[in-house]
Amino acid sequence: MRRLARAPNIAIAALWADALRQAGFDASVQRYYLGAAAGELPPDQCLPEVWIADDSQEAGAREMLQALRSIPQRRWACECGEIVEGGFGSCWNCGRPAPA
Repeated sequence: MRRLARAPNIAIAALWADALRQAGFDASVQRYYLGAAAGELPPDQCLPEVWIADDSQEAGAREMLQALRSIPQRRWACECGEIVEGGFGSCWNCGRPAPA
């Protein structure tokens, strides 16, 4: 087993592990409940971690994880005048879809 990454929170760790599993990697989340120990233990030691079970899959899993971590975010101006950032496909103010 090899650790691939520490995640900033459990939600991100679960998303990364799920995406890796869907791609065929045997990934798991470790330190799932250790956040409750923050304060008693150093905070950086309480972060959830994504691990891969098969060492031979490490390179492919790291490549996929890097792609997941660096998904480009969009920034666009809607016709209503709002600036929309992130992964939104429509304007949060008026509901118009993002330009192609």
